[in-house]
Amino acid sequence: MKTTAVRLYGKRDLRLETFDLPELPDDGILARIVSDSVCMSTYKTAEQGAEHKRVPGDVAENPVIVGHELCGVILEVGRKWAGKFRPGDRFAVQPVIDPGVNFDTIGYSFGTVGGDSEYVLIPNRIIEKDCVLPYSGDAFFKGSLAEPMSCIVGGFRAFYHRGKEEYTHEMGLKVNGKMAIIGGTGPMGLGATDYALNGERKPKTLVVTDINPERLARAEKIFPPEEAAKKGIALHFVNTSGENADKLLMELSGGKGFDDVLCMAPVKTAVEFSDRILAEDGCLNFFAGPMDKHFSAAFNFYNVHYSSAHVTGTSGGTVSDLLTALRLMGENRIHPEVMITHIGGLDAAIGTILDLPSIPGGKKMIYPGIRCPLTAIGDFAAKKDNPLFAKLADACESHGGLWNREAETILLDHFGLL
Repeated sequence: MKTTAVRLYGKRDLRLETFDLPELPDDGILARIVSDSVCMSTYKTAEQGAEHKRVPGDVAENPVIVGHELCGVILEVGRKWAGKFRPGDRFAVQPVIDPGVNFDTIGYSFGTVGGDSEYVLIPNRIIEKDCVLPYSGDAFFKGSLAEPMSCIVGGFRAFYHRGKEEYTHEMGLKVNGKMAIIGGTGPMGLGATDYALNGERKPKTLVVTDINPERLARAEKIFPPEEAAKKGIALHFVNTSGENADKLLMELSGGKGFDDVLCMAPVKTAVEFSDRILAEDGCLNFFAGPMDKHFSAAFNFYNVHYSSAHVTGTSGGTVSDLLTALRLMGENRIHPEVMITHIGGLDAAIGTILDLPSIPGGKKMIYPGIRCPLTAIGDFAAKKDNPLFAKLADACESHGGLWNREAETILLDHFGLL
């Protein structure tokens, strides 16, 4: 079967190409990709090419399909997996195949499967590692966002504090503690805020910071503090661009600092700020992935020794994390649509990936089966002379300005994909 996909050949060398997939083997799965959200990690991959640890060294001769936040529909199933999967099944993926063993990852390492492709052939190696996960949600975009949400779930699980026994750790966010999300109004920060408010372990105080007033205002509109208060959570959105940011956050923590700090910005000043606001036995999770292999920042080792301050870092999530994200979405407890600000077709994928840092807003959702310029949800209303965008504008306006199942259905139906 022919497919059209975005393939990586080297540094900033992405190509939209049509080519033949191999014949379906007895131990493979043929599938159609319906949605793929663009991750900053894909931008970093395009910037680094073969120097990226997840990209094969021979990518120039054997290109890989990019995109790892995908959701799709199974078309054909090889004989080996016929008892587990069926044509018509929806699925999401855990991109990392062998965590801790090697770096092979969907969207970075494979020539026949990736999110920015109309059709894919999923090889046995991925399937047998349980990285193809059944998805029964009501919208494909939610299946795509299960992967970034799984990273957030993993990040929260990685927090740790002193246990009751000697030299043991209690894993996870401190329940009824104080949490700060630094640089928290980007797409992953909004997802983390959603999870902190609606997940399984909740803080009593949650402070979300940024230096961009427009992004802070949007975040506060999505997550009204008065609604958080009904759940017993004191939620604050704080602009930390002023000189008194340290003092203000310490006051919001009751003067004792924060038990859990999630740093979403790979910026030296953000890391050092996160360190300064840690409470005794506080844990800093450096969640943001820097491109600079020599990135470093100061950390107060006096507090490490005398106050048990500690730091961790997470990259990606596990199959368990992804299953948790899918379950919470299925229970309508978390709402990853808060991340999405743009939609587009496969023809918009390359420009979106290469220019991602300069495109404002949150997640960009690519629908590989359609051809459509990358368009901000906020711009739909200005395009109402186009019947499609008129319908999309109305659907999003009726859902608080957010992307939603109704809008996705309108889009897919317009292009004959339902």
